[in-house]
Amino acid sequence: MDEIKILKQIAEGDPDDKKCVVKLLDHFKHSGPNGQHMCMVFEYLGDNLLTLIKYSDYRGIPLHMVKEISRHILVGLDYLHRELSIIHTDLKPENVLLLSMVDPSRDPTKSGASLVLPTRKDKVVSESVASKEIRSSNGDLTRNQKKKIRKRAKKAAQGCVGREASEENEIDSKTGGTEDTNADAKSNEVCGDEQANSSEVKDDAKRDGINNGNQGKEHHRRGSRATRKKLLAEVDLRCKLVDFGNACWTYKQFTNDIQTRQYRCPEVILGSKYSTSADLWSFACICFELATGDVLFDPHSGENYDRDEVCRNHF
Repeated sequence: MDEIKILKQIAEGDPDDKKCVVKLLDHFKHSGPNGQHMCMVFEYLGDNLLTLIKYSDYRGIPLHMVKEISRHILVGLDYLHRELSIIHTDLKPENVLLLSMVDPSRDPTKSGASLVLPTRKDKVVSESVASKEIRSSNGDLTRNQKKKIRKRAKKAAQGCVGREASEENEIDSKTGGTEDTNADAKSNEVCGDEQANSSEVKDDAKRDGINNGNQGKEHHRRGSRATRKKLLAEVDLRCKLVDFGNACWTYKQFTNDIQTRQYRCPEVILGSKYSTSADLWSFACICFELATGDVLFDPHSGENYDRDEVCRNHF
């Protein structure tokens, strides 16, 4: 309800939709077999900035594009901070959405894409694959990492990824995209061997220190390098800030544990008071990531220390 209150305040203060922040259109309660759920209806938006970074092959996007994206983010932050006294507290590439898709042909509202529900067999296979990968990690994975592994296994079991990869493989071979085809060939075998790893392509799972066997396929589904470069050059860079599930007001804060580690500001890491400047630290980290394709800070845990301790040692 606090999130809805914040979103309503955002929408009411921006009737002309010029502040680069997502609009809440409606909200309602739904009662089901698992209890009552609060549902929120938002405007339809496109890909997030992490997807944009992937289209650059993690090499970074041109600086003029970084500046344009930064301008929209700053318009949103200025509105939240100066006019509404709201702190986002979880600013990162995944929480900034473009107004449209990087690749228009993948827009579900235009392509007539349908939802494919998993069968009982898919579920059994995916659980088996996930269990093997989790066991092979010797128990070093966090709860969130295990969740990501199960999600990837589910997709692999359904066979959707394999079919898409093979279709685009044919397209690449016709358009001369041999460099990417060779780089991703080993990764495309992961449906038959869930332990396969790709060293050629990064994935967002890198943030959690996971070497993901599906990386090559995710990369390959975006087409040849020439195709990705062309789409990147033509993309509409207008974007909006989204996900206010952890947001608060400067005068009413809910927790001291805010921000995703890679974008966490020094004052929060050190346990001091925080304000709107926390979002600006995260914003600067995003700018670096857009320009270079890599995160500015990437803490990893070890035998005698955890990732939070690594963050504190930076400062």
